[in-house]
Amino acid sequence: MNRLIQAPLSAFLLLSCAYKASAHGGEHSQIVVAPDADWATRHMAEEHHISGFDATTFFNLHDYDSTGLWTSTDIQRTYGLADPSSSHISLTKKDMVVQTVLDMFDINKDGAVSLSEYLQKDSENIKLPDFGMGPGHHGDDEYEYEIHHWEKYHSGDDVKEEDLNHPEDIEHFRKHEEMDARQEAWERAEAKGIVESNIPSKYRRN
Repeated sequence: MNRLIQAPLSAFLLLSCAYKASAHGGEHSQIVVAPDADWATRHMAEEHHISGFDATTFFNLHDYDSTGLWTSTDIQRTYGLADPSSSHISLTKKDMVVQTVLDMFDINKDGAVSLSEYLQKDSENIKLPDFGMGPGHHGDDEYEYEIHHWEKYHSGDDVKEEDLNHPEDIEHFRKHEEMDARQEAWERAEAKGIVESNIPSKYRRN
């Protein structure tokens, strides 16, 4: 087994991931969608493992701050344009995505899409377009690892530590090791009293 995965840590992560997978549904399987399915249907299948939904559900799920509006920030996030995986996409293209969606759904042209506007356009069979920029990753690292890798390759009750040897597993565990190391270093420094690194340099003694 790759030495990057230390036994105590990987055992903890195995239990943690299994718990999360169970809490998230546990029995998820990859949903197969029709080749001609619209982008929103494929997004819900790939990113949320949901095959049956209505327009209200879709809108509310992607109204991230529950304002009742899709702002440009919500639209970019829904299309995965705030995710690190989209760093190669230019700002011009990202702005084009937002403007296209607003042109299609923002009926009163106030710069945002309301639920009522979205429902009206959906009733007219107006669908979110596929810009060819992927399924729209908008979860954190834990969620994306769970839904795109763990549930695909490691779901079930018989997962063994030695099975967690895919590149995605190793990278995921490496990040956890770094996070744990930083936390431990912080706790050691905090236990000593004042954490010097937190003091602005102009106030430190030379």
